[in-house]
Amino acid sequence: MGTSNRTNTSNRTNTTKRSVDELLAEAREELDRLEPLDAAAAQVEGALLVDIRYAALRERDGTIPGALIVERNELEWRLDPQCDHRLPEATHHDLRVVVVCNEGYASSFAAVSLRRLGLARATDLIGGFQAWRAAGLPVS
Repeated sequence: MGTSNRTNTSNRTNTTKRSVDELLAEAREELDRLEPLDAAAAQVEGALLVDIRYAALRERDGTIPGALIVERNELEWRLDPQCDHRLPEATHHDLRVVVVCNEGYASSFAAVSLRRLGLARATDLIGGFQAWRAAGLPVS
């Protein structure tokens, strides 16, 4: 019998069965989520608004002026200040980041992931881009 190179990850992986709603509620407990007007004020004060929506939604609905476009699958690499693939704006771990998705669900998970990278001020926009637009805030 040969030996396996696989490592037993049972000690590192939580296999408790939970619903996505439970995971989302847990994620949001870590965040100081922002309403659209508060997110707009944060942007004026220097926070990075990061739009993680996919291209079809941006083409259909528009974008938030000044927001960085970083699709979800690249987010951690682009915003990690220690990564060679980071964006020029990802200068330090104290950066205030407000993640924006379409309706405010995926952004919560994304913001928690950024917090795990050490971006302790990362959060998301309640209601996402749709709430931003409904609040009458600028869209291009």
